[in-house]
Amino acid sequence: MEYHKNRFDDYSLLVFNDKKVVAVLPANRVGDTVYSHQGLSYGALVINEDVRIKEYITIFKELMIFLKENNVQTFELKLLPKLYNTTIADEIDYLSFLMQANCFRTDVYLAIDRNQEYHPNRNRKRALKIASELNIEIKQDQNYEGFWSEILSPNLKERFQVAPVHTLDEIKKLADFFPNEIQLFNAYQEGNIKAGVVMFLTDTVAHFQYSSGGNDRDETAALDVLFDFIIQKFSDKRYVSFGSSSENNGLQLNEGLAYWKESFGAKTSVQSFLRFTTSNYTKLESI
Repeated sequence: MEYHKNRFDDYSLLVFNDKKVVAVLPANRVGDTVYSHQGLSYGALVINEDVRIKEYITIFKELMIFLKENNVQTFELKLLPKLYNTTIADEIDYLSFLMQANCFRTDVYLAIDRNQEYHPNRNRKRALKIASELNIEIKQDQNYEGFWSEILSPNLKERFQVAPVHTLDEIKKLADFFPNEIQLFNAYQEGNIKAGVVMFLTDTVAHFQYSSGGNDRDETAALDVLFDFIIQKFSDKRYVSFGSSSENNGLQLNEGLAYWKESFGAKTSVQSFLRFTTSNYTKLESI
């Protein structure tokens, strides 16, 4: 998180059992609210996999007591989408019930389950045929500057009046830190960049962090063939994640974006956001 540390008032916490670290909470603070870190796509409580449910409740209770004693009234927790779990890990769902947490946001989160056979629909198959006829070439390369300046930034500015969350320097720095986990794939036609995707990779998930095509993407089908290439390249992953397709804190579905992802065979999961009142730690005492 060092690359954007100046944007946040860090409030990350370590939980010890004697001298042994048993949990980590990446977090930042704004006033009397602490967030599971707003600079991370996914936060939540990182905990030793050997911790049992009773110990988990104790750890969470001590965190809430610490926050309450430090004048924090609210803790907002951004859950990890469950498709990232490598084992059953639903302790936080039980804790949110016990502490009467408020689920104030749920995003539609689309992904392909590779346990199912890959089946793009007719529109995607038609686009793939077009791309093949136009000799669209896919490369894994380091041309972040070309993708950012020629494709991604202009597209986001024109369509949504926003800039990429990561600057060009930031994504290049992260990719240098994590060359195996962050990879760029671009689509070219006669040497000209037509589309690109930045993939964030875990042991079990290949995630489209950024994806965009040029203004002629419908004519070249460059983004279609790039997605198809990625889906097949990472067939060893349990899931191929397309990320969120909802807006306005989950209250509005981006139908076009959802259809695009579903046309590759993606199905709906969710990412939820919970709001805890720290003083409700007392509700854990009877447990």
